[in-house]
Amino acid sequence: MMSGNFRSASVGWVVLVCLVPCRTLTSTDAAPICTNAQAGCHVLSLANLFERVIQHSARMHGISSDLHSEFEQYFLPSKNQIGRVGRNCHTSAILTPNGKENAQRMAREELTEVILKLLVAWRDPLWHFHQNMAHHQHDFATFSSDKALEMSDMVHELRKGVEKVAEKMQLLGMMSDSVSSQASSEALLPPDSAEWRLMKEYDLLYCFRRDSNKVQNYLKILQCRIVPEHGC
Repeated sequence: MMSGNFRSASVGWVVLVCLVPCRTLTSTDAAPICTNAQAGCHVLSLANLFERVIQHSARMHGISSDLHSEFEQYFLPSKNQIGRVGRNCHTSAILTPNGKENAQRMAREELTEVILKLLVAWRDPLWHFHQNMAHHQHDFATFSSDKALEMSDMVHELRKGVEKVAEKMQLLGMMSDSVSSQASSEALLPPDSAEWRLMKEYDLLYCFRRDSNKVQNYLKILQCRIVPEHGC
């Protein structure tokens, strides 16, 4: 049976998600968003594009943090293993800047590529986590399966939003054309690999919370360097 703490916390979180729906980054109304003045599309400024992807990344990190906390509350009484996670993150092969100062020193192209690598690397693991939890019978499985599917979709939308930011910077001459989101194959693991089987549910949630926080921070650093009028 679901614990009272989990029931009250999960109900509160579902209400919050309903009150603050996730808006996709690729459309505002009937017209699709584009980075150049093309017929039939809604053109956004670079500042507006940054604002959208940062808000989206904040929502995604918020969901990942809450889901990880719910997992701890639900399983810690019988499975005190959460504190030992972090050794099996499949994104460890992606070189990320160590600390804010190192991230600020990276070239715009390099930092953008790191963001895209992390996002590309997470959609499939979240999808497989969703499918795996859907086969369990306990109450937390249904809740976490739904959240994992939502986060998988958010990762996909955020990646497309960051690609539009990069495209806009390229059009404005702020970035070279060398950025590619396809450069992250080293971080993708087949779901039947030994490494995948080692990544337990709590490892995955911990790792995604960590990486979603990195993505959010890196986007803020890029915004401060490129659109400084936002008061950074």
